[in-house]
Amino acid sequence: MNTMEEKLWNYIDGNCSDEEKKAIDVLIAQDEVYRRKYEELLALNREFSKMELDEPPMAFTYNVMEAIRAEHAQQPLKAGIDKRIIKGISGFFIVSILLLVVYVLSTTRVAPVNLSGHLPDSLKLPDIRNYLSKPVLEGFVFFDLVLGLFLFDAYLRKRGVSKQG
Repeated sequence: MNTMEEKLWNYIDGNCSDEEKKAIDVLIAQDEVYRRKYEELLALNREFSKMELDEPPMAFTYNVMEAIRAEHAQQPLKAGIDKRIIKGISGFFIVSILLLVVYVLSTTRVAPVNLSGHLPDSLKLPDIRNYLSKPVLEGFVFFDLVLGLFLFDAYLRKRGVSKQG
């Protein structure tokens, strides 16, 4: 936009001082180019004033506000629980349980037990050697090894995720 159009738009909008208004009045009255441009811009301004401003529908505004509200709801809370508080509470309970166990063990009297008694003939203890054969022990060790590797993998993945976050 050139300076002539800027001056005329300010004149039409009423955004110029009294001295500028008088100077533009003189230019419009004397200069044919200024007068034609002024009439053109005045007609354009009238067309603009006849136009209705488009307003978005109420559903659009509601949807935008709901999207913003949902976006804020998905963000995690900044005020998390402090790990020191959790450790303090768990420490209190562990110490309480240990003191209770020590108290119970210190106040109970244990009478000697006579284990030299003979078992009745009708009661026979199972032979454990039949159940603990080599394949059973190997299967047990294999299962424990796989379970240990699975737990170790879960621990490493959890540690990797926490380092990335």
